[in-house]
Amino acid sequence: MYSTFKKKRKMPQKLQAKKNKMKANSSSGMAVHDECKLKFLDLKTKRKYRFIVFKIDEKIQQVMVEKVGGHDETYADFTASIPANECRYAVFDFDFTTDENCQKSKIYFIAWSPDTSKIRSKMLYASSKDRFKRELDGIQVELQATDPSEMSFDIIKARAL
Repeated sequence: MYSTFKKKRKMPQKLQAKKNKMKANSSSGMAVHDECKLKFLDLKTKRKYRFIVFKIDEKIQQVMVEKVGGHDETYADFTASIPANECRYAVFDFDFTTDENCQKSKIYFIAWSPDTSKIRSKMLYASSKDRFKRELDGIQVELQATDPSEMSFDIIKARAL
């Protein structure tokens, strides 16, 4: 008997890599590494982390986890972990007490895009932000910062109340 199925030819590696890049960028955004979603889920449900800093790896066209902060770390530790001259995404779990003396928590998404970073990097992070945020279900407050003063502790606290 003869088979009616045609044998698939293997695509050259360079061409396959190019195709994967186009696939990741097709919705004006990067691919998101599974670790990003898993770490965020741990932060949101298990409260395992205080913050997560994400970085776009331009070589593989993917958002990756760069650093996680333990639950005992402070907001100062978080801001110190973000590079001053490079764009990043970050998620911060902020605990606070309301005027009625109730303990609450809000998850912040921070898009850090300093004025001193490269224009190409700013454009890449800006075009990928919405797609990346959709992958992280449970963000309550979004903050866009271009200067450290725009994400000061006082601003974070004011946005929580």
